[in-house]
Amino acid sequence: MIVDSLQNAAKYYSLHPAFEKAFQFLNENELANLADGVTQYSDDLKIIVNSGNGNSKEQSLAHFECHDKNIDIQVCVAGPETYAWKPREKCVSPNGEYNEEKDVRFFFDQPDMFFELNPGQFTILFPEDAHAAMISNGKIKKIIIKVKI
Repeated sequence: MIVDSLQNAAKYYSLHPAFEKAFQFLNENELANLADGVTQYSDDLKIIVNSGNGNSKEQSLAHFECHDKNIDIQVCVAGPETYAWKPREKCVSPNGEYNEEKDVRFFFDQPDMFFELNPGQFTILFPEDAHAAMISNGKIKKIIIKVKI
């Protein structure tokens, strides 16, 4: 897992061949004005813009998840937004089977920590990062970029 500010994004370009393209999309668009929805931006990038009310910790932890085929770059546009996190290797209580179509695996496990993103900050969540998002008492706008591994 990585947490940083968008101004430092170039430091992470070398971690995956599509990261530079993902962060260039973020730099070239007025993020606050992007409409909610899903766009297949390229073969290796899917952009999801999501706005809505935050959830309680309990509501979000019902979706404590990780992915096998994608890396998430999640960007806070309006928030703050709190995340729950735990190393996948420490998750021992699966919540159902892996959904290959949606590339998601859920867990009943409790997180090891929580962290907060504010506008202009992002997190990169790799397949080894179990996470739950959208924890907030207010409105959130975020962009999720699914980066195909």
